[in-house]
Amino acid sequence: MFGSQKKLNDLMAQLRPDLSRESLGVGPDFPGIAPNPFLSSDARKRNAELRTGALALGVLVDWREVSSDGSPRVVLMFDVETAGGVSFRGIADEDLTITELTRLAPGQTLPVRYRPAVMDHYVALARDADPAHVRQLSDEIASRKRT
Repeated sequence: MFGSQKKLNDLMAQLRPDLSRESLGVGPDFPGIAPNPFLSSDARKRNAELRTGALALGVLVDWREVSSDGSPRVVLMFDVETAGGVSFRGIADEDLTITELTRLAPGQTLPVRYRPAVMDHYVALARDADPAHVRQLSDEIASRKRT
């Protein structure tokens, strides 16, 4: 890879200000969005870890389209709440179908996976989540908010 990670993140913020840390609502510890996750070994490793991560619920705040060649690649911003009561801004870098993209609506609650040991703002859509487990998690979070 050329240059340092900081220079790459600065370049991405210049090229796509809508993908800057400030625009996404994350802190300075956020590693940033990979220009091409298939070429980044860190992004491939992170995505593999997220597929087996802990389940949480994310309320969709907004999204940004990164590329539209083939299936659209979008960055989704979530307000995430975990089973343990931790809340954070989560960022998912996903390839969606046109149908999935047209169904996105702010305020929509979706199951996501995160890495509790890392807590770097990255999440992934939990497309494989068991609906019964998602309902149970939703009930746990709702009961915690009532008390």
